[in-house]
Amino acid sequence: MKADIIKLATIAEKKTKYILGLMSGTSLDGLDIALCKIEGVGKNTLVTVEKFTTIEYSPSQKQLLSDHASKSQVSLKTLCQLNTWLGELYATLINNILAEWQVAADTIDLIASHGQTLYHCPKQPFADSDALNSTLQIVDADIIATKTNIITIADFRQKHIAKGFEGAPLVQYGDYLLYSDSNIDRVLLNIGGISNLTYLPKNCALAQSVSSDIGPGNTLVDQYCRHVLGLPFDEDGKIASSGNIQSPFLEALLSHEFFNEPVPKSTGQELFNQTFVHQALEGKDYNHEDIITTLTEFTAITVANAVNALSSTELELYVSGGGIHNAFLMERIAIHISKRVSLRDFSQLGVNPDAKEAALFALLANETVSGDSNALPFSMGKISLPT
Repeated sequence: MKADIIKLATIAEKKTKYILGLMSGTSLDGLDIALCKIEGVGKNTLVTVEKFTTIEYSPSQKQLLSDHASKSQVSLKTLCQLNTWLGELYATLINNILAEWQVAADTIDLIASHGQTLYHCPKQPFADSDALNSTLQIVDADIIATKTNIITIADFRQKHIAKGFEGAPLVQYGDYLLYSDSNIDRVLLNIGGISNLTYLPKNCALAQSVSSDIGPGNTLVDQYCRHVLGLPFDEDGKIASSGNIQSPFLEALLSHEFFNEPVPKSTGQELFNQTFVHQALEGKDYNHEDIITTLTEFTAITVANAVNALSSTELELYVSGGGIHNAFLMERIAIHISKRVSLRDFSQLGVNPDAKEAALFALLANETVSGDSNALPFSMGKISLPT
């Protein structure tokens, strides 16, 4: 163990590190793996994504995770087993991809593992608390570290909770360090299962930036396609583009109190799920195409409303996440956003938009071992050693 501590201390002093960032979101598409070259710390950080891939979960793996995500009741035995099983799966996928990339494990300084969110529960009463923040991400990081022989940083959200926040979204810190600009207001929007954004006013300090979940991203359409149509998702928005927007349904969706709450806030599939959809339908008989079209429009409007409310000046809007591949959704967002908002390709910021979140967790790992309070207000992540 002492050797690992000495190794960690040596890594912490390195000017350049190679860190594997891992991300698996609420969409349960698969494991994103980004091999990042990270130079410096704080505002002097430079992140280069050297290699990136998404390894899709098999249908049975995806179903296993789906059966236990955002559920109010699950088997404790299965939950315990899932934590171990996922650690072994991640370790296997990492070892396999490093071999495929012909990258030696001993050239990787750290692994940054977000884990898999199973339940997100902000501001909920519990015991003697009126508004307890809690969130649960599983994956046994000790297994990852042991089976890859790479020091692993995981469980990033718990320090955010400990400091009085909701544990989400965490993109604010990396977005601020990498993408804030002295000349222009920027909004970084990520459309995954849930949509979140970071607002970076020009020449802002970290405390002046805003990061918040803003509502559902792909999750409602994905769930409807999976549970009702037997499809994994609406590829390219083709189903949505064939239907019609149903105004009564849309108005019911938009009436949820979440959209009246001030930012920052967080949410998840615990709120935005098929029960929410069925309640908004109120027994109305729409065809599948119209339902998917309206759900997609719902996401577009909530995204646009959130962006438009941020500033009265010109904004650059950069979009990442799986939603960028839904052409119909992106068209509808472009229609609803203000003319003072300039929609930009995220790759202009130097990062593959699909790799952004995995890369940001690599950055947080770098800050955890090498950063100081002048950059971020607190460290994130727990350290698992190989021995």
